[in-house]
Amino acid sequence: MINQPFGTLPGLRDRIDGTRRRFRIWRGGRPFWAGLFMLLAGAPIIYFPYVHITLKGVAVALSTTAGAASLIIGILLMTLGITLWFHQQVRVFAGIAGLLLTLASFPLANFGGLLFGLLFGLVGGSLACAWDPCPPEAEAQHTAALPPVTVPGSDGPQGN
Repeated sequence: MINQPFGTLPGLRDRIDGTRRRFRIWRGGRPFWAGLFMLLAGAPIIYFPYVHITLKGVAVALSTTAGAASLIIGILLMTLGITLWFHQQVRVFAGIAGLLLTLASFPLANFGGLLFGLLFGLVGGSLACAWDPCPPEAEAQHTAALPPVTVPGSDGPQGN
């Protein structure tokens, strides 16, 4: 116990490493970054219409009639982000819905949360649509393990 730094507990590093490893495995099996970008897109879209910003003594109020639309769009984007984490089967639907909501936020919600929400939403929706649950190595191994296909009326097996 003398050689341990102050404040460390025995086995703490092992528990932290195990937690990081489990999180990395969990993150790898779903469109994690797409969901995170969707969550980040919803935050500024909700935030900016309800806050009063002061820039060098000049009050900038972005609260317009877009407040209700901003709230609905932001909450839906955040819901889609969480959905991508826990129901990755709907990734294409969530990606397309996120892209459409993000594009709708540009005219309806103060330029899509002053362009922050717009950019995060476009990236998140694109990542959700592009995410593939099957890594290329596993797909290559799967197709290599398939037996050759025989075509009726030919001389022998055909290649994959």
